[in-house]
Amino acid sequence: MLDKIHWLGHASFYIEAKSGMIIYFDPYQMKDNLPEADIILVSHSHFDHYSPQDIKKIAKSDTVIVGPSSITGKLPYTIKVLKPNEMTTVRGIDIEAVYAYNPRKNFHPKSNDNLGFIVTIDNTRVYYAGDTDFIPEMKGIKIDIALLPVGGTYTMNAKEAAEVANTISPKIAIPMHFGSIVGSSKDAKDFKELCKVEVKILEQE
Repeated sequence: MLDKIHWLGHASFYIEAKSGMIIYFDPYQMKDNLPEADIILVSHSHFDHYSPQDIKKIAKSDTVIVGPSSITGKLPYTIKVLKPNEMTTVRGIDIEAVYAYNPRKNFHPKSNDNLGFIVTIDNTRVYYAGDTDFIPEMKGIKIDIALLPVGGTYTMNAKEAAEVANTISPKIAIPMHFGSIVGSSKDAKDFKELCKVEVKILEQE
């Protein structure tokens, strides 16, 4: 599965399922010639996570977008709105929305219903945490791969993200939300050193 997870910088990824299905997470500053999206997951409405111009670069006429109510607008695509703890299935891909928020900062209040996602792809449960701190709702999560923000300021820092990884014990943890806007490669390396689980720092594509 790891070779099917592509980090596009900041908090953007796409995953290619065995079926050829392409699932994007928070596309931002997309390069040209990326594969077209079957599903686009958007965690919240901040510009570096919900970017209509980047969505248009990768979307097809039948692309399905999944996200919170704050992203609904005039994009000419099917949009499925979820709240935390709701689930949907799109083209055979199970998508569970989970909480993502800052308990003690005002950037991402819980009341906004911003999302993280647990997506089951080829029998592998992938957790995309979104913009969040270490929150109580994470403790019951059971997943195989965790994509965790490490850049600090708006999200967890490396130490806090490592605490999450060590608590939920994924088979593999992948750092994100660094290298653009906030955070650096040092945050990713610090995260890896502090984790008791396997960590893979992906190269930006």
